[in-house]
Amino acid sequence: MKLSYKYILASGSPRRKEILSRLGFEYEVRVSDASEEHDIMSPDAIVEELSLRKAKSVAAQCSAKDAGSIIIAADTLVAIYSKVLGKPVDRAQAKEMIKTISGKAHQVYTGVTLIHVPSGKTATFSDRTDVHVRQLTEAEIDEYVNSGEGDDKAGAYAIQGEFGKYISSFEGSRDNVIGFPSELFMTELNKFKEELYYEQ
Repeated sequence: MKLSYKYILASGSPRRKEILSRLGFEYEVRVSDASEEHDIMSPDAIVEELSLRKAKSVAAQCSAKDAGSIIIAADTLVAIYSKVLGKPVDRAQAKEMIKTISGKAHQVYTGVTLIHVPSGKTATFSDRTDVHVRQLTEAEIDEYVNSGEGDDKAGAYAIQGEFGKYISSFEGSRDNVIGFPSELFMTELNKFKEELYYEQ
């Protein structure tokens, strides 16, 4: 017997919603209010911890009507030379971030957590993509930053937008750079549901 699940996305990110919809999922959005402060050094550990916090925050708000749901939470950051780049607080910081990655390779990490309601079964995992950016001129940086496209994005850019023309190559999942590693997610979700089936 196959079990059916409802899905709750613990994120208001348009990019994550778009990817989940493209994968054929129907879901409800409940934005987490979990703190994103941390004192962890490793980028993969940071995104895994923050995705877990977000999922737990939404799980704590679930009620009996949510039984049979799987919560999906994610967190993305950019790292270069062990320096973590989150979302810029303003365009001055966005400009510094773009300058930092210009002409270099950097890494994008996304952590994902799944929590089953009401059993509390949890799985957390992360993916990494290496992204190579060509050398940008000062004018190109200013034009891009002033466009506002990167205002709310980790690393201050969007690979799926205008910044895509500045990326010379990448190794790994493109969706991961957008904010949700679709390939790894499907593998881990299927494993998660299989374990739930045998546990129930």
